[in-house]
Amino acid sequence: MELTLELIIYLLLLGLVVGFMAGLLGIGGGGIMVPVLSMIFIYKGLNVNEAVPLALGTSMTSIVATSFSSMRAHRAKNNVIWTAFKPMAFGVVLGVLAGTFIVSVTNSLALSIFFSVFMAYISIQLFLDKKPKPSRRLLSKPYLFGAGGGIGTISALVSIGGGSLTVPFLIWQNVDGKKAIGTSAALGFPLSIAGAIGYMLITGIDNINFGNWTFGYVYLPAVFFISIASFFTAKLGARCTQKLPIPILKKILGTLNMVLCIKMLISVVSEF
Repeated sequence: MELTLELIIYLLLLGLVVGFMAGLLGIGGGGIMVPVLSMIFIYKGLNVNEAVPLALGTSMTSIVATSFSSMRAHRAKNNVIWTAFKPMAFGVVLGVLAGTFIVSVTNSLALSIFFSVFMAYISIQLFLDKKPKPSRRLLSKPYLFGAGGGIGTISALVSIGGGSLTVPFLIWQNVDGKKAIGTSAALGFPLSIAGAIGYMLITGIDNINFGNWTFGYVYLPAVFFISIASFFTAKLGARCTQKLPIPILKKILGTLNMVLCIKMLISVVSEF
């Protein structure tokens, strides 16, 4: 796949959007990156069996920079609950490695359908904005570890930073919304590192020579340009968390995710 100026501009614009949403809502941005990257890779000539796993791996690796920047910004505002972060982080890493292995034995159409259905579910949850029972409190460490494992596995399958699952999970336990977002942003960092390793050395081990500028299922130029752009806008998004109406922004994110997933599914199905 040729690295053109047009492709670089697409990747930079994608990074700007992803970084802002990562800081704002504590998400990794995979819900936006995967469908957009899939469409870009197909447009650039890859077939769907190459484009989808490459988009998943590239998205997960790109999340490393956005999650690190977002984590630093939220930590500075004391929005990270470290007692929840530690047990969940161990579970998340193990879950991600398991998820990347599952990807290696699953075909692209099945992955695309699972991704689209899952993101549609998340979009609906963003619209509903359910409130937890007042009696709920933060779960014990074994439960948090188990939840982290489940979040990590699903996150690897759909290449998200886990925020779409972690934020609702913590809010369900009556954690303050801003602290749920901050803790989710912090968990995105170990999650994305484990995911990047998995997509390069587990899922993509047989595809080290996949094509120009790739390592396993990771397209390195996309990681570079998305990371540069998103690193700066993640800080802006984290600052805006304190000022903008989160419920409205969650609905905007839900609508965007739904539209992108439908577009991705149409693009993928049309290739078969």
